[in-house]
Amino acid sequence: MQNNTNNKTQGLAKIRLDKWLWAARFYRTRTLAKQAIEGGRVHYAGSRVKTSKEIAVGDELTIRQGSATAMTEKTVIVEALTTQRGNASAAEVLYSETKESETRRAYYAEQRKLANLARPDNKPNKKERRDLHRFKSNQD
Repeated sequence: MQNNTNNKTQGLAKIRLDKWLWAARFYRTRTLAKQAIEGGRVHYAGSRVKTSKEIAVGDELTIRQGSATAMTEKTVIVEALTTQRGNASAAEVLYSETKESETRRAYYAEQRKLANLARPDNKPNKKERRDLHRFKSNQD
């Protein structure tokens, strides 16, 4: 089975963008990858692309993932091409993230963590709710 996979990766010069995003495990299905590309979440060389765009080794992609509140943006360099989706360790070989992208994601993750410090870890219990209610009613 190893030789079969190597044959599929060595003979490729270009591959469709949606297929590569699926194989590199950025999106769970090709349909989700297609929707992300059409929605402007995937950029090739700084500009929006079509789903059928063919990419090659060495191309730079900017990929936005996640919800609007916790969106992460990665800038990756295509290192290898394949048409088969493998496990996570096989997908890591297909791309490398740029240093600027890693530092930017770490900074935003730290900012999100700091923003959540104002929220308590758990809900107040019944006694604490009564105390809060008394405190608020005494302030008025």
